[in-house]
Amino acid sequence: MKVAILPVLWLWLLEAEGRCFFNRTQEHCVCYSLSQESLSSIIRCLPASVVEFYGGELKTYVDFPIRNLNPSAIDMLGSLVIRKIIVGDLLVPEVLLAQVLRFFSYTQVQELVFENCIFDGRGNWDKMDGQNLPILSLHFHNVTSAPLTGREQDFSSLSSWLETLQELAVTGSHVTSLPCGIGRVFRALRYLNMAQNSLGDESLMPAFCKGAFPQLQVLSLQRNNLTSYHGVCRSIQLLHELQHLDLSQNQLIADLSASCQWPVSLQIFNLSNTGLDEVLTPLPPSLEVLDMSCNHLHAVDISLSSLKKLFLNQNMLQAAPSIRNCPMLDTLHLDNNSIRELPWDEVKLLGQLRDVAVANNPYNCSCSGAGGLQALVSMGHLGQGWPQDYTCHSPPHYQGRLVKDVQVSVLQCNSAAVIAPVCIALALFGVVGVICLLRSRPRLIRP
Repeated sequence: MKVAILPVLWLWLLEAEGRCFFNRTQEHCVCYSLSQESLSSIIRCLPASVVEFYGGELKTYVDFPIRNLNPSAIDMLGSLVIRKIIVGDLLVPEVLLAQVLRFFSYTQVQELVFENCIFDGRGNWDKMDGQNLPILSLHFHNVTSAPLTGREQDFSSLSSWLETLQELAVTGSHVTSLPCGIGRVFRALRYLNMAQNSLGDESLMPAFCKGAFPQLQVLSLQRNNLTSYHGVCRSIQLLHELQHLDLSQNQLIADLSASCQWPVSLQIFNLSNTGLDEVLTPLPPSLEVLDMSCNHLHAVDISLSSLKKLFLNQNMLQAAPSIRNCPMLDTLHLDNNSIRELPWDEVKLLGQLRDVAVANNPYNCSCSGAGGLQALVSMGHLGQGWPQDYTCHSPPHYQGRLVKDVQVSVLQCNSAAVIAPVCIALALFGVVGVICLLRSRPRLIRP
């Protein structure tokens, strides 16, 4: 933001000891506790591609006359290589922000970030009407401002810019609602992060109304006040381009009498730490990644032809789920469950995966709890944590030992591998015996 003011102010400022530190190797400049006396040190940040400002006083500039730029100042702004500006720990008068933001149209800044800021008052955004800005990514974290409700006119004045914005993040800012009219302004938005706010079930339907966020592909609603699984589903049904949805860290409750179809475009679905005790169907038909870790699942039965990655760690599973109906699966995480052993038929299927993680389970090492894991290791598909996070819990004489140190009995753990050949051998001996008997029979009955 200070860089936007700089072309207007720097000619009037005297050289003074500054608080800006420029790393020429990284093209990164950081400024602390700026004041009118040290503002001239910003000049040393002009060659940087990333500039950060933390602390300082902006209220003193609210009444400062900001004039239109002359051609030389415009050329100077256009020559700057600054691509990202971070503003933190500041009280930002909105009227000042509204005055200087239009100068960004002469720069190449593509990303603007506000962290731990307070936006004071309300600015007049009329001068931004029809103004285009190069900023494509806008992030707010832990900010305080006037409520969004009733500010549709402000967003309308900014529509020429906001309708080209591609990324928007408003996190940790106690947002309780997102009016429908605001969402309709973001015509090109691909990424929306509303994590760690106070959005409730009743605020979602207006936020994602007809015409709002028509190009949205990634939506994070992590750690809000959402409670209705099917309510969220119904609220986002109009997001036809949505590919990635994060509902993690919301305590969701399912209405078993209700049903809802998630957007068919959904490919990545994060339901981790949502308090669910079952995998609710129907799931999106084109789903490729499903994260249901840190829940209360006791059993899982999934049939998805497109699923590639399944995360079920930190649940209450007592057995590894069958993956026969997930032919594309390449990653399965089952860490921190209650799985005691891996049956041999499942081991054969798991051996076809590229990444299998089943650490910190209470394995019974008398049979396939050890044998199945050792077989997976020999196939080279067991993931991070082997061998230190794989220990035996039973029987007593194996308790506390590493699974890798257990001597596995093939006859005990995979009796079919021994019994089947024995049965085949006995059958062959029987056939040979019958043939020999038939050949010798004519001699026995010869007169």
